[in-house]
Amino acid sequence: MPFELKPVKEFLVLPAVPDELSRLSELAYNVIYSWDHNIRAVFRRLDPVLWKSCGHNPVLMLGQIPQSTLERMAKDQRYRAVYRKACEVYDAYMSRPVAKGKLIAYFSMEYGLLECMPIYSGGLGVLSGDHLKSASDAQIPLVGVGLLYQRGYLQQRLNPDGWQTERNPENDFYTLPVLPVLTEDGTQAQVTVTLPTGEVVIKIWCMNVGQVKLYLLDTNVPENTVEENRDITDQLYGGDIHTRIRQEIVLGIGGMRALRALGLHPTVFHMNEGHSAFLALEHIKLLMREQGLSFEEAWEAARRNQVFTTHTPVPAGIDLFDTGLMYMYFRDYCQEAGFSFEQLMGLGKRNGQNAQEPFSMAILALQTSSYRNAVSQLHRRVSQQMWSDLWPDLPTWEVPITSVTNGVHLPTWLNGDLATIYDNYLAADWRDHHTDPKTWELVKEIPSAELWEARRHRKRMLITFVRERLTAQLLGRKASASELRRVQDTLDPDAFTIGFARRFATYKRATLLFRDVARLKRILLNPKMPVQILYAGKAHPKDHPGKLLIREIFLLTRDPEISRRLVFIEDYGIEVARELIQGVDLWLNTPRRGEEACGTSGMKAGLNGVLNLSILDGWFDEAYEYSGCWAIGDREPYTEDQDEIHASSIYSLLENEIVPMYYDRKEEGFPEEWMRRVKQCLMNLSPRFNSTRMLEEYDTQLYEPAHQAFLELERDHYQSPRQRALWNHYVRRVWDQVRIVDVDAAAGRSVLTGQAVTLRAVVELAGLRPSDLKVEAVVGRVGAVGHLEETQVMTLAPVGERGSAYEFATQFVPVITGRLGYAMRVSPNDQDDPLCRPCYTPIRWS
Repeated sequence: MPFELKPVKEFLVLPAVPDELSRLSELAYNVIYSWDHNIRAVFRRLDPVLWKSCGHNPVLMLGQIPQSTLERMAKDQRYRAVYRKACEVYDAYMSRPVAKGKLIAYFSMEYGLLECMPIYSGGLGVLSGDHLKSASDAQIPLVGVGLLYQRGYLQQRLNPDGWQTERNPENDFYTLPVLPVLTEDGTQAQVTVTLPTGEVVIKIWCMNVGQVKLYLLDTNVPENTVEENRDITDQLYGGDIHTRIRQEIVLGIGGMRALRALGLHPTVFHMNEGHSAFLALEHIKLLMREQGLSFEEAWEAARRNQVFTTHTPVPAGIDLFDTGLMYMYFRDYCQEAGFSFEQLMGLGKRNGQNAQEPFSMAILALQTSSYRNAVSQLHRRVSQQMWSDLWPDLPTWEVPITSVTNGVHLPTWLNGDLATIYDNYLAADWRDHHTDPKTWELVKEIPSAELWEARRHRKRMLITFVRERLTAQLLGRKASASELRRVQDTLDPDAFTIGFARRFATYKRATLLFRDVARLKRILLNPKMPVQILYAGKAHPKDHPGKLLIREIFLLTRDPEISRRLVFIEDYGIEVARELIQGVDLWLNTPRRGEEACGTSGMKAGLNGVLNLSILDGWFDEAYEYSGCWAIGDREPYTEDQDEIHASSIYSLLENEIVPMYYDRKEEGFPEEWMRRVKQCLMNLSPRFNSTRMLEEYDTQLYEPAHQAFLELERDHYQSPRQRALWNHYVRRVWDQVRIVDVDAAAGRSVLTGQAVTLRAVVELAGLRPSDLKVEAVVGRVGAVGHLEETQVMTLAPVGERGSAYEFATQFVPVITGRLGYAMRVSPNDQDDPLCRPCYTPIRWS
């Protein structure tokens, strides 16, 4: 029990590293070691046992390693060779040029970079970590902004009855690879935000992710004497609604101020989910103050270089704050900024006049960003439907949300056995060209027997790991000696192994496999073709239905018939995920279709030659046909009756195709058809679903256009948003008078393919110029119920005056036969890319 003494005078103790190994601390404070085996070897070889017991944390390790060990290794020629190699690799990587003049600020609520630093809860955080790593690899100028949580996201333990219990261990930042940022005079860098609880001091820390800096914000500092203020960064997704809004103010507004305090002036701002959307308010405030813009002008300018990525396919996942709460936290902010509370609220609501409608962080992000993307192609369609009422006059397929399908950081997640095989059989520079499909064509040259043996080796390593974890779990539950002995008989290295690991949200249907337990037992206990299943995952502390799912699986693991074939691994995190996705044979994924925005665990498995058995959702909807894997169900919207159908499909595929294929060894000693599919999986998934490809798409489709938009603002000294605001005001004033008064085309008659059809529209301009309007024809096939399908949009050019109106026309050449149709529309010609169209853009249809 610590004894509280005040005041406490602090000093920091650093490891005394021999001169011959003087750069160990430098290597420890850059997380390149987490994905570069040359640098990781420096710490693993130093003391393998301590490296493991320290959770692969080199900073903690250097603080605990005996001085005698350091002195001895400093004289070991073999170790010094490893050390020199690591320094050479590090220097070569860090000396690569990064573009000047462009800087992306990437804001995320969580980052999953290291197992020893639990400031993440699941896939969103791991994706954010992979995003930073790949930005560094691709030399994209980017900085990350996040929160440094005093207590890590929950450590999971199951009690003897199978109920999840949680504890949140405290992070000791001084034993983690993160350092406080110092100002020029040597003091700690800090910024402040003002909340109803008073002024909050925010300390800035920095984590080196290759060439990328991740700035993490911390409110647990002595200057914050109010407990509520110190506790803002206490825990990820902890506390009540007040904690949530405070965290998001610190992330968005505090993050913007931190960048300013560090002398950083990003040209692009990227909101990874809506948690950080308050940054848009600070951006608007800065533009009003520094450029002398009005609120509308500043909003127009701010949105041009802001990017928003949505990860949420269901409305329940959106952060909402009621009007009273918003007034409590932003009344004074609005007065200081120079805009009204009503203007602020209008940015986060569908109807700004409705006091009962809560303020939505997602709507704020959508309304203040020109560039908006979902995280898979299917998620794009789901998001377009979900947010279609923000563009009420557009067909759903034109709602301006694009997609960049997620990817995973291949150097982090690829197992060492496969990397060694690739070194032997692929081109020498395969690591530098892993997004090129041609790089992976040589996979078919790898001997199947060699690849098979590498897969078996990873499974043996996985089972050793699982048995160690099970022993620790049982000891934690004070299990009997007989239970502990049985662990060594749990799992069979030669049995077909299925993995399922993810957050235990109900939509992921973790217990779908157990709808017919008797049938499942027959599959698991087949003496000629045995099967075993590994489960892992956490439920949110407040998610009781998720905890019930975990308990249901846990109780089944106690069934004596299948206890050696069904295992639940506690405390799912990066380490457990890595072992599972590298060691199992089949990865199971069973979400309700349309509710998994992307999912990345299946990608990680696929990159390691693990085949997927999955619902056609998220990324797998794009990958299935060329993946060599299996699909559950069809591309149909989810209905409750599908649970039974999908469970039956899983059983049938396992019984009749998947398991027999795995055990079909013949004389070769390995399953030939299975290995053919493994190679197909490696060849086709590796180049497409890695985060380097993802970052390249972000850069070309979103970052670079947003950066160019910022440069244009700078070049014209912010005149274009001023002019746009005036133009918007005038267009809104006369818009009710703008209308299409006549349409002329081939309606009602037949034409031949290849024969040009002139589409004409006469538009009442209401005093506007022809260039102020965009007149378009939406042309497509007429469906069975009279709706247009397979449409294309054609812009009509101004032709000439028609009395008080103006004629627009274009030519359309049909290339297909059948019943075609069209509809005319007119909208303000803001000259934006259609994907940058603001919310509530007015459109008049004929």
